Amino acid sequence: MSTLNPDRESPKAVKISFDGEMLRVLLEGGRQIVVPTALYPRLRFATKAERRDYRLIGGGLGIHWPALDEDISVKGLLAKKGSAESPHSLVSWLLARKEKTAGSKPRRLVIQVLPPPRKRLTRTRINLKHAV
Repeated sequence: MSTLNPDRESPKAVKISFDGEMLRVLLEGGRQIVVPTALYPRLRFATKAERRDYRLIGGGLGIHWPALDEDISVKGLLAKKGSAESPHSLVSWLLARKEKTAGSKPRRLVIQVLPPPRKRLTRTRINLKHAV
């Protein structure tokens, strides 16, 4: 079994592909990372052509999509760290994309930005007669 040794050089991407809503990254040595595109909203909303247009950067330490202005490091993929983009920034980017394609065939766009989950407060009833 091979393990990732932090003292050694970071693994490098060789090739990427998409399988439905999954991003697959082939690493040197034959290992593969598979993560959902939901972790990276720009990839999730990208067209097939935009997804195919990528560059390996830093000798394979990261991946860059010029049309999407998206960069993902192999270390981030291994840690399953999602995009740190704010919901406001993502919505602005999606609206700008919609304006660019206004002359082309209309495409249904659904944007859902959820607030962080709230902690549910639970009440504990204490029966004083039984507590004493």
